[in-house]
Amino acid sequence: MKLVIAIVNRDDSSDLIHKLNKSGFTSTKLSTTGGFLRAGNITLLIGVEEEKVQAVIDIIAECCSQRVEIVTSSAGNCTEHFFASLPVEVTVGGATVFVVDVEKFIKL
Repeated sequence: MKLVIAIVNRDDSSDLIHKLNKSGFTSTKLSTTGGFLRAGNITLLIGVEEEKVQAVIDIIAECCSQRVEIVTSSAGNCTEHFFASLPVEVTVGGATVFVVDVEKFIKL
């Protein structure tokens, strides 16, 4: 048994969870916050048999592609109380996936 831990962008999570469920995989959803831009993320915990790990990773890859978005970044001069919003390109999406061994799995 393996535990797949997938950290994905909040915008990708609904489609991902739907496709995982449609393929017979269940998951536990945790709301998390990333360090960069304090963006909302979702962490999914997915228990799966070892031979099905690649199928889960394939679904994650299909649903969570990286893309470039424009966000505004505040830059200011505190002495003159002048603040401006500057557009910045950032890469969002994608997924960070960990696969770990599960010593024991009990469903009560």
